[in-house]
Parts: sequence; structure tokens; C-alpha cells
Amino acid sequence: MSAAPQAPVPAELLSIRQSIDNIDAALVHLLAERFKCTQRVGHLKADRGLPPSDPAREAQQIDRLRRLAAEAGLDPVFAEKFLGFIVGEVIRHHEEIASTQV
Repeated sequence: MSAAPQAPVPAELLSIRQSIDNIDAALVHLLAERFKCTQRVGHLKADRGLPPSDPAREAQQIDRLRRLAAEAGLDPVFAEKFLGFIVGEVIRHHEEIASTQV
């Protein structure tokens, strides 16, 4: 028994998918640039004996990102979760940097 033939993918769907692929690529490049900056921050913090985490700064960033998300029509809860994931990774990197500079 063979599978039923699939209908051709509409051109509009292919176009939208290409846009999504382009946006995903841009996000990856933006995240790479962001992590290059946060790595520099981690080294500066370690050099000066500062803690890897800055809860006050993180709270400011969460508030700022939630406002930006709302203005852009993006769910602020999602934006906060996304930033939380990124900040968690940044802190982990900062802890690793600090542990190697002891």
C-alpha cells in the first residue's frame, strides 16, 4: 500500500517559510553577538571580583523587555521566559569564567 500523493506546497507557504528561515538565521547571529558581549562582561566581572549575577540589572531588563514586547505585539510572558533562559546561560558562563580566573 503506497502513501497518497502529496499536494504541492503553495508558493505563498514556501515564501513565508523562507522568511521564517531568514529570521531564524538572523536570531542566531544576534544571539552570537549578544553572547560575545556577555562573555566580555563575564571577564570584566571576574577580573574585578564581581558576582556572576546582578539581580537588580536582571529585574530592570525583564521590565524593559516586557514593555518592548507589549509594544511590539509579542506576549510579555513569552518574552520574559525567553530572556530568563538567556540570562540563565549568561550567568552559567560568568560562573565558569570566574572559576577559571581564580
